[in-house]
Amino acid sequence: MNDFSYTQAATAKEATARRKDTPTAAYIAGGTTLLDLMKAHLEEHSQLVDINLLPFKGIEQTKDGLRIGPLETMSVVGEHPLVVQQFPAVSQSLLLAASPQLRNMASIGGNILQRTRCGYFRDPAFPCNKRVPGSGCPAQTGDNHNLAILGVSNSCIANSYPGDFSVALAAFDAVLTLEKGKGKQRQVPLNDFYRLPGNTPHLETVLEPGELIVAVTIPSAAHAQRSTYLKVRERSSYAYALTSTAVGLDVQGGTIRAARVALGGVGAQPWRSRAAEKVLVGQPATEATFRAAAAAALQGAQPREHNRYKVELTQNTLVRALQQLTA
Repeated sequence: MNDFSYTQAATAKEATARRKDTPTAAYIAGGTTLLDLMKAHLEEHSQLVDINLLPFKGIEQTKDGLRIGPLETMSVVGEHPLVVQQFPAVSQSLLLAASPQLRNMASIGGNILQRTRCGYFRDPAFPCNKRVPGSGCPAQTGDNHNLAILGVSNSCIANSYPGDFSVALAAFDAVLTLEKGKGKQRQVPLNDFYRLPGNTPHLETVLEPGELIVAVTIPSAAHAQRSTYLKVRERSSYAYALTSTAVGLDVQGGTIRAARVALGGVGAQPWRSRAAEKVLVGQPATEATFRAAAAAALQGAQPREHNRYKVELTQNTLVRALQQLTA
């Protein structure tokens, strides 16, 4: 890890000003992701700006839905009664992630900003377009068993977000509030926040230099209240998803009135499947409908040699999640 200075900001204005004055600075809250990246020399920052004193905590009901402060921990949000009652899939996505110790430390904002777990990105001995643009992507023909099959490009097939929480946020139309300083804020839908790799895989989000995530808002809806998050992994705990799905349904009289579907572990970003949703809405809640939706969700998949299994596995995972909701 490189040498760096440390400072604690008392206000958002102070924090963003420090980032503006020192472009190589970084914000730190829980630090569970950032410090790992710095220890591995994947990121080098001259200064860490501690933002834990900023007023970005709290979970409250608003006219727009449930507003979550990005400095809340994964554990607090995952166990909060309002989250459990109104967004079961969001709660499950958090409580199925990491370990209890990490969930007690990691912030919601930091969780949203996780970086890929691709082994080639994490090992500086290998070239990687995400680390060094134009250097290559050995994952294309190398060990790609846990990498993406949707939204990939010839420049990168890494999952740009390896976690669970943002998959659920993608399903339920969450909106991020971003602040750049001096009270100037903008709203960005979670589904527009992450960038597909294309020819610029090193650009992972639409965050501008110095911007902070200051709130996460999830709109309340019947399909969100009847939801679940299903995660398939290589071991039963403390493992990233081979595939996962967040689904929500509003079913009346056996007919699906509204549906939300997002996939994790298979996309170059948390993957909202509007194609699957289109198949589900207006149809009976039957296995045949669910299988048709699963087939639509994986149209356009581009698997490589070692991750072809993800197509069938993801389809079966989605069908199972839908069955669980309608059992």
